[in-house]
Amino acid sequence: MQSKSLDPPFPVFYPAGEASLRNLPVNLFASVMGLSGLALAWRLAHGSLGAPAIVGEAIGLFALGVFVVLALGYGAKLARHPQAVHAEFHHPVTGNFFGTIVISILLLSSVIAPYSASGARVVWTFGAAATFALSFFVVSRLLKGQVDTSHAVPAWLIPGVATLDIAVTTGREGAMAWTAELNLLAAAVGAMLALVLLVLIVGRLVHQAPLAPAMTPSLMILVAPFAVGFLAYTNITGGVDRFAALLFYFALFIFAVLAPKVFRRGVAFSSSWWAIGFPMAALANAALKYAQLRATMPLWVVAIALLGALTVALSVLTLRTLRVAISGKLFT
Repeated sequence: MQSKSLDPPFPVFYPAGEASLRNLPVNLFASVMGLSGLALAWRLAHGSLGAPAIVGEAIGLFALGVFVVLALGYGAKLARHPQAVHAEFHHPVTGNFFGTIVISILLLSSVIAPYSASGARVVWTFGAAATFALSFFVVSRLLKGQVDTSHAVPAWLIPGVATLDIAVTTGREGAMAWTAELNLLAAAVGAMLALVLLVLIVGRLVHQAPLAPAMTPSLMILVAPFAVGFLAYTNITGGVDRFAALLFYFALFIFAVLAPKVFRRGVAFSSSWWAIGFPMAALANAALKYAQLRATMPLWVVAIALLGALTVALSVLTLRTLRVAISGKLFT
């Protein structure tokens, strides 16, 4: 007997077809995550491959601009439609997408770091505090019990990955005295949270109905705990050891498994496609970092291929999102 796809468990706040600011999805902040990760990847490519520095800096500036626009838009939504934001935040699935906001803040701290170390520290500190608060809320909500197992979707991983990103985005230049301990706390919370939730999510994907087509791109989030874990671990330890290599290679394996499932015909474009951006960006950054250490041709080929695929994918997503936004369909 063939199982039926589960409808996406997102709350409905508005009549079908009505254009309104209340329809601005919080998951659109995933675009800032992907673009910031792409900017950082091109910075690595500049240092290791001699890629033009202007590419990474221009993408980083664009990511910062997108964040400002989205922050203003979502702030206006909060002011005009607080009930819609409240419903999103407390929903068992969409509430996890608020992690895209704090991850964006953390990544942007790394983007602006070369221009203002003090500004980057302020942004990172605020992002770290907001991330811990979100993780605390998410875990507290889960431990209340009676959670519908059908809601165990890849988006659940976002708060855990956000906590790992605290250790990823720590600047070594001018770091505060307490940063090292905070990074260990973030890595402990993020790693264990991602591990526990990953078991629940994989169990749901294996034993229950498949995700609805609209949620298919979010499968790529399963790559993030391992790719981001690699970046967090190597940033804490200051090097790449065998455990870090294991994290990288498993992230690469999961990406190879999921890519044919995600990049296929029949999945209509929506803001949910931005879920592919940050996991791919984290993997590209990890691949560049690992290839720089091992300095072997196959690893450089993999790293360059991932960077190229990421650049093409986010370019297409950016153009399609701009077209939808200009047409007004983004708010319907």
